[in-house]
Formats: sequence, C-alpha cells, structure tokens
Amino acid sequence: MSSPINPRRFLILLLLLSVFMAVVQLGLLQIAFSKLGLSSSSAYLLLFSSLIGSVFNLPLFTMRTESQIPPFNIPKPLFPGFPIWRFTDRTMVALNVGGGLIPIGFSLYLFQHSEVSLLDVFQGVFFVSLVSYIFSRPIHGLGIGMPILVAPLCAALIAVLLNPDASPPLAYISGTMGVLVGADLLRLKDIRKMGAPFAAIGGAGTFDGIFITGIVAVLLA
Repeated sequence: MSSPINPRRFLILLLLLSVFMAVVQLGLLQIAFSKLGLSSSSAYLLLFSSLIGSVFNLPLFTMRTESQIPPFNIPKPLFPGFPIWRFTDRTMVALNVGGGLIPIGFSLYLFQHSEVSLLDVFQGVFFVSLVSYIFSRPIHGLGIGMPILVAPLCAALIAVLLNPDASPPLAYISGTMGVLVGADLLRLKDIRKMGAPFAAIGGAGTFDGIFITGIVAVLLA
C-alpha cells in the first residue's frame, strides 16, 4: 500500500520506465511474456498499461483508524515523491490500477486461457499469501514492505510442484494475487493502526513488488 501520488512521482515512474526498457532490451521480459503466450505487442501493451496505471487509484471505502501520534520522529523519505504521512482518524482505501486492477484482470485472462485448474489457483494463492503476510511488515511513513524475491521464489516453486505443465501462468497468478492478498488485504488492520490518510491496494509501495513478482516467478517457473 502507498500514500497518494504527487507530481514528483512522475520522475520516479520515468526512471522505472527506463529500467524496464533496459530489461526489455536484454530479452528477459520478452521471455517471460512469451512463456505466458503473449506476443511482443501485447507484452509492451501490458507493460506500459501497468506503468501508466500505477498513477491512478480507484477509491473503494473509508475506514476509521486507530492511530496515535508515535513517540518517535519519522525519518525523511529517501527519495522525492514519497511524502511523509500525516496521522489522521480516517483512511481512504483505494485500488491502484497498475498494481492492482491490471494484475487481477490479467490473472483472470491467464486462468481462462491456460490449463490451470481452480484448485491449483486456490492452493497457489493461499501459500503465496501466507508467505507474503509472514514476511511483510508495516513501515511508518511508507506503507507495507517485504523482501522482493520472497514471493516470486515461493510462487515459482509452488507452480512447478502443483502443475509443471502450466507452471508459468500459475506462477504469475499465484505470485501477483498472493502479494495482493497477503501483503495488502491482510495488512489492512496494520494500515488502520498507522493512521495514514490514504492507502492504495497494489499502490506504488507494492506495485514494483507485484510487477516484479509476476515476471520473476514466470522466469523461474
């Protein structure tokens, strides 16, 4: 989850875009997306849609917080564009388009166009969600953080064990949905305690984690 986007975050998105384009040149993204049955044009469309969509959040609901002003000073953000949260008694919860809505939609697409069973998906998402919840931690002033390679490694392993013949799509679905559930939805109670005015499911704090989780999980599967 993350605090709301401000104009300076566009600079960070441009930097992310440059990094991703470099990865594309190395062929890693093309390999990953080809394993998912996507053409180069479809892969680029998904990539740019995810990057641009990360700027937009769809409001879902507001919840009352249980926050108290902490007895310590919150450190300044390491990078511009990540504002310090002001503590409040209500939090607006939203769904990020690039880090939440698009991965959900693409996961549904993969489920319908692959040899992945509903039981495989349930088991994969369950285990990755459990691991994501265990390894994720609330970080005051930033959101929910977790080691970035934990979820993709878990998703790839589970996918290969459950369905070796369709491990790439299962790894993507398990990895992305598992992070959304385990590191976002199950952590809403922690966001409630942090008193953030805004929290985005799949937001910029976890967007890169969700995106990289899907790609790395597919490469490893």
